[in-house]
Amino acid sequence: MAATNERTSNRPSPEAIAAQIRDLFLHGGGADYVGEPVTQQEHALQCAQLAEQAGADLPTVVAAFLHDIGHLLPGQTATDYMAVYGRMDHETLGAVWLEQRGFTESVTQLIRQHVNAKRYLTFKYPAYLANLSDASRQTLTYQGGPMTAGEARTFEANSYFQQIIQVRRWDEAAKRTNHTTPGLEHYVALVAKVLHV
Repeated sequence: MAATNERTSNRPSPEAIAAQIRDLFLHGGGADYVGEPVTQQEHALQCAQLAEQAGADLPTVVAAFLHDIGHLLPGQTATDYMAVYGRMDHETLGAVWLEQRGFTESVTQLIRQHVNAKRYLTFKYPAYLANLSDASRQTLTYQGGPMTAGEARTFEANSYFQQIIQVRRWDEAAKRTNHTTPGLEHYVALVAKVLHV
């Protein structure tokens, strides 16, 4: 217990963590979003906006905002990439990075599983696969392709299943050009708020 308390006491404040995330977006958010007609930051802001408009709770809105943060983390090498389509295992890298900063499962599970949600939906609904963007279809091949029936049953048992699926659907919709959203600071403030809860 003492070790856990020490790790918690040594953790940066929610405001400092939110500032780290702001810096990641300021330094990398202007990059193209893996073959789509928006930037990384535009995609994140649109996804979070869709969550807010749907009346999602705070952890889900923050997860929608941060679901692709793994693409913005430093330390990328040529072997870390899915060709030109972004970072391999970005969902796991992002979830682990956030867990280390005190984010709870109500945020990190939605981030860790959003790629599996695509694999699930392409298995379950052929129309979903048909409607994926070219870039999303390309990354699916790197991510293991559609789930098997057994994988799908296991995935459906996740206690966050409905929220994960919803984040994935917002993810697919958050690719609109010239779309107005709240600014970066609005969602950075929500990051600090969720860490205080």
